[in-house]
Amino acid sequence: MRKYLLSRLAQIPPVVFGVVTIVFLLIHLIPGDPVEIMLGESAVPAQREELRRELKLDRPVLRQYGEFLGGLVKGDLGVSFRSREPVLREILSRFPSTLLLAAASLFVALLLSVPLGVLSAMRQHSPLDHLCAFLAMLGLSLPNFFLGPLLILVFSVHLGLLPVAGYGTARHLLLPALTMGMGMAAILMRMLRSSLLEEIRQEYVRAAAAKGLSRRAAVLRHALKNSMIPVLTVLGLQFGALLSGSIITETIFSWPGIGRLTVQAIDARDYPLVQGCVLFIALCTVAVNLMTDLLYSRLDPRIRHE
Repeated sequence: MRKYLLSRLAQIPPVVFGVVTIVFLLIHLIPGDPVEIMLGESAVPAQREELRRELKLDRPVLRQYGEFLGGLVKGDLGVSFRSREPVLREILSRFPSTLLLAAASLFVALLLSVPLGVLSAMRQHSPLDHLCAFLAMLGLSLPNFFLGPLLILVFSVHLGLLPVAGYGTARHLLLPALTMGMGMAAILMRMLRSSLLEEIRQEYVRAAAAKGLSRRAAVLRHALKNSMIPVLTVLGLQFGALLSGSIITETIFSWPGIGRLTVQAIDARDYPLVQGCVLFIALCTVAVNLMTDLLYSRLDPRIRHE
């Protein structure tokens, strides 16, 4: 396990370096000048040049890249062009909102997927199984940019039960959590059903039933745990995406998370903030995937990473 952990940790710096390099090059190739966006079209050339020097945009791109890497080694992500605040401070101020939304979305996904996945596997080819399959396909087919406004139209506009957007209470959290969690629930439900069907056919389940356990108890006590191994892989990847922040969902519901901050930074051509947000997203994804891999051996002692 120690050897595997060290090898995975050694892969993080190249991944981070690759992400930083690609994002830096892409953000500088995007059409649009942050100076013109900040000052407007009425600014005189002298004002533009002064601001360009202040933001260090008059320097060659390679020099800007070298200075960014040098600051990154020291833990300095730079200063936002728009707010003139340190990038790390802005990201950390938005991170609790994103973490809250990701945790709520994961709770919704597990609340829906685990019971439906187990019922679908235990009653294979039944009407309930077909209904679960239909719901899963529906959840996979509805993108967030459609499902979010649809939930707003139903629960906020017509029924008046929940606020349209905002942040601060559990009522504000419910609709964005449903929007992000339903698609994830569909993936997890189908994965759990397939994995559980394979485990049900194994000899140890039959042996547990032969010892007097009911079929339901044998499935829930033995087969369900082993069937969670492939589900955990998908769960880790999906939670990494949730933790990084859904750009579309946070924008629709005006949720003050990292995803919305990234959109605002791209609109303003705020180079340091975009680079910092993407770097933070990459680190969260790598960390969640690493923890997922380490959990494998906890769920199934037969697995040895070496």
